[in-house]
Amino acid sequence: MTTTPDELASVRYIVDDVAAAVHFYTTHLGFTLRTNPAPAFADVVRGPLRLLLSGPASSGARATPDDSTAPGRNRIHLVVDDLDAEIDRLRTAGLSFRGDVIAGPGGRQILLTDPAGNLIELFEPAR
Repeated sequence: MTTTPDELASVRYIVDDVAAAVHFYTTHLGFTLRTNPAPAFADVVRGPLRLLLSGPASSGARATPDDSTAPGRNRIHLVVDDLDAEIDRLRTAGLSFRGDVIAGPGGRQILLTDPAGNLIELFEPAR
């Protein structure tokens, strides 16, 4: 991979199991594994997004306050061409969603969670 970290937007997700998180993002959401010094840490890339998957032993997780153990309402936002097809594909793979499809003037979206409970928004822009 020729992209350098300063050309990417990085987001850190604290995860319970780095290997499970890597599998989830690379198998289901089109990310590519960049580095994998598991079990402490791995990073995966999709376009200009670098997702830092920090396990309990990582410095990123250790820097997180103890009262911040639950996933927040923040999420990564992935644009898809056909939301219904993505939902069908991911449900067939055994994944479940948080709620139903929500429609608004900008498009349609649905939330799913990674194995640690972090939110991912799949978004189909209005045509």
